[in-house]
Amino acid sequence: MSNAPRLTALDALHRSLGATMTDFAGWDMPLRYASEREEHNAVRTKAGLFDLSHMGEITVTGPQAAEFLNYALVGNIATVAVGRARYTMICAEDGGILDDLIVYRLGETEYMVVANAGNAQIVLDALTARAGEFDTEVRDDRDAYALLAVQGPESPAILASVTDADLDGLKYYAGLPGTVAGVPALIARTGYTGEDGFELFVAPEHAEQLWQALTAAGASHGLVPCGLSCRDTLRLEAGMPLYGHELTTELTPFDAGLGRVVKFEKEGDFVGRKALEAAAERAETAPPRKLVGLIAEGRRVPRAGFSVVAEGQVIGEVTSGAPSPTLGKPIAIAYVDAAHAAPGAAGVGVDIRGSHEPYEVVSLPFYKRQK
Repeated sequence: MSNAPRLTALDALHRSLGATMTDFAGWDMPLRYASEREEHNAVRTKAGLFDLSHMGEITVTGPQAAEFLNYALVGNIATVAVGRARYTMICAEDGGILDDLIVYRLGETEYMVVANAGNAQIVLDALTARAGEFDTEVRDDRDAYALLAVQGPESPAILASVTDADLDGLKYYAGLPGTVAGVPALIARTGYTGEDGFELFVAPEHAEQLWQALTAAGASHGLVPCGLSCRDTLRLEAGMPLYGHELTTELTPFDAGLGRVVKFEKEGDFVGRKALEAAAERAETAPPRKLVGLIAEGRRVPRAGFSVVAEGQVIGEVTSGAPSPTLGKPIAIAYVDAAHAAPGAAGVGVDIRGSHEPYEVVSLPFYKRQK
């Protein structure tokens, strides 16, 4: 097996645009094109265009597809209407998070599960193993799709100029098949930036044509190509978890403050139910640590793994940190002891190379777009 990173269908195009490339979850991906701050601000004020073809698409079909996904995942997938999508998770038997997912219901008996790049194989293997007795088929469709995202306040206007699909009727967390710039696509109103936007699933051979058409359509709207670096600062400001940082196999959805995705009321058993019931009870009575936002008073940037401190004691750990272009200050997401998790908690700092830098505890998200 070769260890060379996988290339997306847009690889040559990224290089022609002068992108700084990086290995991300075994893929060669654009980190930034010019300035990550400018890319970030473009998404907040105008629009950005992302290649997300590293995400893992898994198709689940068959008469028992809904029952199977209800068993394999923690959410109630059977209640998702055709044309809608749901954010959910797949957990291990012990309740630990294997990945967070978006599941699209494409038809009565057809779903698309979208996994994070680094976990796509793990999710595929888990779904395949769990399909056992169900009349359903789990198919690896990672090579069948390229994924482009247009994100930002100008994205509806940009997309509307190259499609006759009913974008106004497309709600948040919905997806519909359509044609964009002459290319067949699944058009989803989802994203990972905190802004309005769309994700477009297309055949890899159509990716370049679509990218060029969107670039042309977006030129008068201030659209710029965007890399993974600004995607990270955008999701951080929006308080969205990143697998491997806020979510891990060591944590249950309740530990991550995302217990709402676990639907105990659905019919039948599901993988991890017993452990998650216990975790839900623990979270009610004695929550271990809580996920909070931290805003720096100084200029030093906290990074994942840095200790959160109060009164000389370690009270938590930073899971993600970066300078926030929108707030103009360094920010972080961290798990901290419940006693120090209230917004405005006194005396909280981050240990940055031996120096305790003062931070304000805030509730997430740091940024919410104006509807």
